[in-house]
Amino acid sequence: MKTPNTPSLETQNEALKVARATQRPGQTKEQTKLIAQGIEKGITLYKKQQKEKSRQADKAKKRALKLKNAEQDSPVDDEVILATNHRFATVLPWGLLVLSWLGFIAYWVSVSQ
Repeated sequence: MKTPNTPSLETQNEALKVARATQRPGQTKEQTKLIAQGIEKGITLYKKQQKEKSRQADKAKKRALKLKNAEQDSPVDDEVILATNHRFATVLPWGLLVLSWLGFIAYWVSVSQ
């Protein structure tokens, strides 16, 4: 059974192939094996980094999709807010007009007495 730190057989074969391709004259099999182990670690680290990048890209894609869906849902909310603001915008000028006339009448009554 493989442990989590054991590279796959494919990775081991690839590392051994690269180590043999870069082998120097007079290099022992043990040295080549050590080089292959180093290459395995590098390949394993590279794969881990690529998996993490892939995970981060998937998370970013999901976030973007959620934001896009939220934006599609929010126009309905915006319409409700606009309708509320529109009602307030039509009542406000009339309310100010009435208030100013009441103030004018109160002033006129207080001055005329």
